[in-house]
Amino acid sequence: VQLQASGGGLVQAGGSLRLSCVASGRTFSNNGVGWFRQAPGKEREFVVGISWNGASTTYLDSVKGRFTISRDRAKNTVYLQMSSLKPEDTAVYYCAASRTPYSSHDSSQYNYWGQGTLVTVSS
Repeated sequence: VQLQASGGGLVQAGGSLRLSCVASGRTFSNNGVGWFRQAPGKEREFVVGISWNGASTTYLDSVKGRFTISRDRAKNTVYLQMSSLKPEDTAVYYCAASRTPYSSHDSSQYNYWGQGTLVTVSS
C-alpha cells in the first residue's frame, strides 16, 4: 500500500490545518493508522493514532484538545485536524499504517509510511 500525506503548509500561531493521508494500492481500512512528526534536530515522535474502525484514538499529551484524528474508510483516508497551532508543532508530519488493527506509539509497529508533509507554524 502507498500512503500519500498532504495538507501541510505555513500558518500563523493559533491557526488551523487539516492533513490528509490517502492510501492507494490496497485498502488500509483494517489497519490502525498513526501520525508521527519530526522537527529539525529532533527524533520522530508519535502524535496521534486511530484504530481500524475509528473507535479508539490516542493522542500525545501536548496535542490533546487541539488535534483531532478521524478516518473515512470508504475513501481510504485518514485526517488530522490541527487547531490552535503553536510554533512547537512545526515539523514534518508522516502518516503510517500499522501492522495491526490498532495504532501504537512504537514506530516499529508500522510497515507503511507516507512521504511526509511539512507544517510550519510562525509566531
